[in-house]
Amino acid sequence: MLFLDLAATSAAVSAVPGRKAKVELLAGALRQLEPDEVAAGSAYLAGELRQRQTGVGYAGLRDLPAPAAEAVLTVREVDARIADISVVAGAGSQARRRELVGELFGRATADEQRLLVGLFGGELRQGAQAGLLADAVAKAAEVPMTAVRRALLLSGDLKQVAVAALAGGAEALAGISLRVGTPLTPMLAASAPDVGAALLSTGVPATVDVKLDGIRIQVHRSGDEVAVFTRSLDDITARLPGVVAAARALPVSEVVLDGEAMALGADGRPRPFQETSSRAATRGASGGPPLVPYFFDLLHVDGADLLDEPGRVRWSALAETLPGDLIVGRRTVTTEEEAAAAFAEAIAAGQEGVVIKAQEAPYDVGRRGSAWVKVKPRHTLDLVVLAVEWGHGRRKGWLSNLHLGARDPETGGFVMLGKTFKGLTDELLRWQTERFRALAVGDNGWVVTVRPEQVVEIAFDGVQTSPRYPGGVALRFARVLRYRDDKRAEEADTIDTVRTIGAQAPAEPED
Repeated sequence: MLFLDLAATSAAVSAVPGRKAKVELLAGALRQLEPDEVAAGSAYLAGELRQRQTGVGYAGLRDLPAPAAEAVLTVREVDARIADISVVAGAGSQARRRELVGELFGRATADEQRLLVGLFGGELRQGAQAGLLADAVAKAAEVPMTAVRRALLLSGDLKQVAVAALAGGAEALAGISLRVGTPLTPMLAASAPDVGAALLSTGVPATVDVKLDGIRIQVHRSGDEVAVFTRSLDDITARLPGVVAAARALPVSEVVLDGEAMALGADGRPRPFQETSSRAATRGASGGPPLVPYFFDLLHVDGADLLDEPGRVRWSALAETLPGDLIVGRRTVTTEEEAAAAFAEAIAAGQEGVVIKAQEAPYDVGRRGSAWVKVKPRHTLDLVVLAVEWGHGRRKGWLSNLHLGARDPETGGFVMLGKTFKGLTDELLRWQTERFRALAVGDNGWVVTVRPEQVVEIAFDGVQTSPRYPGGVALRFARVLRYRDDKRAEEADTIDTVRTIGAQAPAEPED
């Protein structure tokens, strides 16, 4: 398949507004790929490179050669050339990499160069792009969407799923299962304003878990081999030796656990999230409290997969497998009063809130449904930074005012909800200035436009109608709580969630 055809599809997908039309375009392109092009081609259509690291940043994309007049590149050739670039190392590597990049771009037309710049720069990673492509894979391969989604969430690799679906159909997808050592996309919790609303979703009896203010971890053990993954499936095993030791001490041969790790103070109360996040992000961190693991789900133990078992079965097996001090605080409730008491106790202990869970629900890999519902003492949303304004006065020279966006599942883009500079400490200002300079794609001297990749947790008092923004709504008294480096942009909250919050507790219209 000509790479130009893929570039044309990518441009067309960005231009059409409806999800159905986007899926049709993507499915058509997938059908045209040769079998040995599916892995690379599906990655390109999702806005990614097959090779995770290439060593090419924006500096390496300056002074590109003039575009070719005629399209000659195939998807296969582009993948091979990028593979060559990705393995360049050693003395003279920078010059050699620049030479290879020049050769690739010199063979590309103007439209192909635009796609390549987006792929190398990460600009095409928008919201639900991977979700759109999953739908397209199902359509192109004529297999149920549920089969594609489950295989994707178990493998965590859209390229593998596309190859399996297009080559072997539903049977090949069914062969993709949980493998100890390979992380799977975790089950997520929806949000509710209070425990009463949460119980309406889960039903009773329900299990109430303390919602820890830590980082999500998934622990895999096979024999003495232990791997620890984040919610975004990054391997952080080397950074959490205490978690590894706890897993090795369990009386099992194989296990896959879902939980959180957090830093505790001498009084046993949780330390600030930034401290936990910093320690998890630093290899060989020392000089502070170790991160302590707490688990709330058991997905596999000694050859038995538990994903499809009801929660009560998984949690009973968890209690039989782990000592009590490694299990998150939880209780069964049958009334709103009991749930409210559990919520109050969690807040008093310095935790984030609670997660109320339906006892009969399976572990719905990668989904955010009504079976798990989190309740916090305030409205919060995980949003994506779309742009940042240069500060003035005391903040002159720092990037300050954040432009906030919610994910739009229909278009794969983001809907702006407003701006905020509240809640930013000097430390955060310094950090975000460096971070957003690295993500910048434009700067008019006042506003720096950035790639939509950084997730930030925002607290707010309500949702108000607003003619200023395309979504018709804005956040009232928005303020920064923390940056979420453990979340990807495609995991941000949607504009539908924002509108639902507004409908439940409408605020005054914006002046």
